[in-house]
Amino acid sequence: MKAWLLKNLPEILLIAGAAMARLIPHPPNFTPIGALALVGGFVWSRKKSSLLAPVIALALSDLFLGVHSTMPAVYLSFMLIVALGAALKNQRALNFVLAGPAVSAVLFFLVTNFAVWAQGSYYPLTAQGLVACFVAAVPFFGNTLAGDYIFTAALVAAYTGLTKVHAAYLQPQGAAQA
Repeated sequence: MKAWLLKNLPEILLIAGAAMARLIPHPPNFTPIGALALVGGFVWSRKKSSLLAPVIALALSDLFLGVHSTMPAVYLSFMLIVALGAALKNQRALNFVLAGPAVSAVLFFLVTNFAVWAQGSYYPLTAQGLVACFVAAVPFFGNTLAGDYIFTAALVAAYTGLTKVHAAYLQPQGAAQA
């Protein structure tokens, strides 16, 4: 168990940080979960880890925040964002940081608000109802977009720093220093 924890410490810290960030007061939709999914898909080679990271962070924080009827859509949207991050692996880091958060925010917006409309509880199940649902959600989109950009940059920086410190810590004593 200790070896597994040491091996996965950077990922564990990012997941725990993302979960905790959802528990402190913040503007609606301004959380690091989308960035965690995007960065995880982009940097982690283990697909299982990158898919589980946002799910674990959401599940941990949802234990305190409670459940709601669109949770499956929320979880699905973040799993799709992991796939987006993985699809962007062949892009330069700058392209990833510039395009990834925008596409991530749009994907979250479309999936989750479609789910709200599809429930039929708030909007009629018509084209006009779908448009009304998306229009009502527009004020929240800015927070999602800002959060995805800010937290993507922060998580890339944190992950880079953590992996460097982690690698140095795991290096055997007396090994050659670069």
